[in-house]
Amino acid sequence: MDERWVRGGGPPQWWRHGPPWGGSARWPWRSTLLVTVFVLGGSNFASHSQPDRVPLDLYARVLLIVGSALLLWRHRYPVWVAFGTVGAAVLYLGAGYPYGPVFVTVALGCFSAVVAGRRWAAWSALGLLWAAHLLISHWLYRWLPPQHDHAMPWGGEVAVATWVVAIAAVSELARTRRDQWTRERAERAQAARRRADEERLRMARELHDVLAHSISVINVQAGVGLALLDSDPEQARTALTTIKAASKEALGEVRQVLDTLRTPGDAPRAPAPGLDRLPELVQQAASAGLTVAVDGTPPRLPPGTDLAAFRIVQEALTNVVRHSGSRHARVRVEHDPRELRLRIDDDGPATGAEAGGSGNGLAGMRERAAALGGTIEAGARPDGGFRVLAVLPLKVTPKEDDR
Repeated sequence: MDERWVRGGGPPQWWRHGPPWGGSARWPWRSTLLVTVFVLGGSNFASHSQPDRVPLDLYARVLLIVGSALLLWRHRYPVWVAFGTVGAAVLYLGAGYPYGPVFVTVALGCFSAVVAGRRWAAWSALGLLWAAHLLISHWLYRWLPPQHDHAMPWGGEVAVATWVVAIAAVSELARTRRDQWTRERAERAQAARRRADEERLRMARELHDVLAHSISVINVQAGVGLALLDSDPEQARTALTTIKAASKEALGEVRQVLDTLRTPGDAPRAPAPGLDRLPELVQQAASAGLTVAVDGTPPRLPPGTDLAAFRIVQEALTNVVRHSGSRHARVRVEHDPRELRLRIDDDGPATGAEAGGSGNGLAGMRERAAALGGTIEAGARPDGGFRVLAVLPLKVTPKEDDR
């Protein structure tokens, strides 16, 4: 056999995921040769045990070899092979040769047709074989060899019919199993693509949140430094120092994200940020000219919820720096045993068409909240400011693994 066993022992891959029926371009030489040898040898044995039938001669062996050789094309032309093996078997039986393994080639030919999805061809070929056998054994036997032959008892016809039905049933069972394997492979591939897409989106959200916040701070401080470079060098130096610190922090977080991407199976080298770093966000916002007031104390959160809450606040403050004319923002943290509520307000007005932030930032916040079973509400306030309200459950129900 050509199948390879998996490393460390165990059954080959096709045992779990299905044999590659119809998916291989190889010619089935080995199996066809084995079938040919079996049919020829078994027919010789059958000829000795059925002395009332015509002994095997050159013509009989040619028919047996032709019927077996047709199986070489059973994967490429299953319909022709099904009818070809039946035709060879009908000629063989019509010539009066002994019953025996000649039906094996018919069984394999029709089996391949059913598995390939050509059910009508397989059923038609088997029906043709049964009809031809009825015709030969109950009417044409008078003029066909062997001489002085008698009609086959109807009990024998029942046995032939049972044999035909058994071939059809086994073939249908194999086809059903093949279709099931195909569906399972497609579902596994789809689940793998979905996991890859989710991971790509997660990495995109992380990089967006890290870079958007830090680059916003750098952009503001660079403008301050350029404006004060000649009139107030000391303040310009402070702006450059802030740029250096912000860029260093951004590089560290980007490196942490990329390390996680390179070694997904390893534990992260540094803890993921959480709401315990809220004072750092306030300080960074202050360096960008934004005064942030924090009300409430965050509770102890699960790692995933803690990271999502931190990123949501970070993105909301970044949007205030980039898109709001207000230099004041308020962060309110509330919680109960069931959920965490984050509210980020600024007094506006918006400095551009995208009040409250870009579509990517808001979409990323919504994706983070939705992944935990939470919600995000973002929009303009009646008094002209902008509000982001996040509600995150404290008991996250994990999603079922993709099968």
